[in-house]
Amino acid sequence: MELFNYFRSSASYRVRIALALKGLDYDYRAVHLAKNEQFNEAYADVSAARLVPLLRDGDAVVTQSMAIVEYLDETHPEPPLLPADALGRARVRALAQDIACEIHPLNNLRVLRYLVKEMGVSEDNKNRWYRHWVETGLETVERRLKDGQAGRFCHGDTPGLADCLLVPQIFNAQRFDCRLDHVPTVMTVFEHCMALDAFAKTQPSACPDAE
Repeated sequence: MELFNYFRSSASYRVRIALALKGLDYDYRAVHLAKNEQFNEAYADVSAARLVPLLRDGDAVVTQSMAIVEYLDETHPEPPLLPADALGRARVRALAQDIACEIHPLNNLRVLRYLVKEMGVSEDNKNRWYRHWVETGLETVERRLKDGQAGRFCHGDTPGLADCLLVPQIFNAQRFDCRLDHVPTVMTVFEHCMALDAFAKTQPSACPDAE
């Protein structure tokens, strides 16, 4: 398997965590988003969206981080990243989408670039934008985690899909100096995750292309 990704991409980090949790080996292919390498012809021919991550598994090409993680879960079912019961799977997917659909799209690199270059937003206001959506989005996650079904991790005491998304979002929040003291349950789960090699050894600073 090959994973095309960028060390600072939170979506890429999600997939690196999933691969590590499952103990799967892969070739790391760096695509530098800040240098616009995603638009290079060789990569653009493979990725219709010109985004990372992208997983190549033999002849199969899978894009979008949540689709990749679920593909890995279906093709390599142990250890599972989703609960066995339908309601549990729905809860975990909802938590994951609270991050992937409600927080992340408002704050990824191309959106921030558009705010600054096309809308003329100042650096300070760009950071205010970022912090607002991350901080309020994580409040939703905090409320969900207080429903009695979280344990050491987002769902019980085993790391899974939701944790794969939560940890990279916290890394980005810390990078932009977001307030996190209002989400203590989220941060407790984050700390439990970072005690595991699958999360710690795949973090941005540990990547081959880290700067």
